[in-house]
Amino acid sequence: MKDSSQPTRERILQAAGKLFRQDGIRAISVDAIAEKAGLTKRTLYYHFRSKDDLIAAHLQARDEPNLSLFKRWFDETEGDAAEKVAGIFRHLAQSARNAKWKGCGFLRTSVELVNLPGHPALVTARAHKKRVEDWLGSVFMKAGADGDASLLARQVMLLLDGAFAVVLLHRDPSYMETAAEAAADLIRGRLPGSNDPGSRAAGRTT
Repeated sequence: MKDSSQPTRERILQAAGKLFRQDGIRAISVDAIAEKAGLTKRTLYYHFRSKDDLIAAHLQARDEPNLSLFKRWFDETEGDAAEKVAGIFRHLAQSARNAKWKGCGFLRTSVELVNLPGHPALVTARAHKKRVEDWLGSVFMKAGADGDASLLARQVMLLLDGAFAVVLLHRDPSYMETAAEAAADLIRGRLPGSNDPGSRAAGRTT
């Protein structure tokens, strides 16, 4: 039964999100989303001018929750900044062990819309990835990273998004765990006092 007390816009976004995650954005029609939300297509178009706007809004709705989740995993992981960032990768590896896991929705959308670089959903996806990168940069700056903290953040983002792609391809979460170790080693190489063997060993998990 549909929750009639839920705001209409949220019902549409929730329905669209479930369908997009299940079958991709191109395969899902506006009719299917309206039916899933228990609304008419006319009502859907009252809240969203087009399917393109709905796709962008779907990603915008995931922006803050995704970043907040990364921050929570970071805060909950013990150790230095390198180990805390590695903790994000390890949590993602755990998520990838769920049979329903389908990788990063922002990256999946970018693949489906690869020929439409100006699409509002891609603008949203790029903004989200940049927010994550900027947050990592602030983390490394606070940790006293040697050199350019923003460059280190970009390198970690390459490991993160590369791991998303490879894990999805091979269906092997251990690639995300390998990326966790690579990220930790990379970050430790730039943190003061983290280059001695004892420091590196203390940050490892077993």
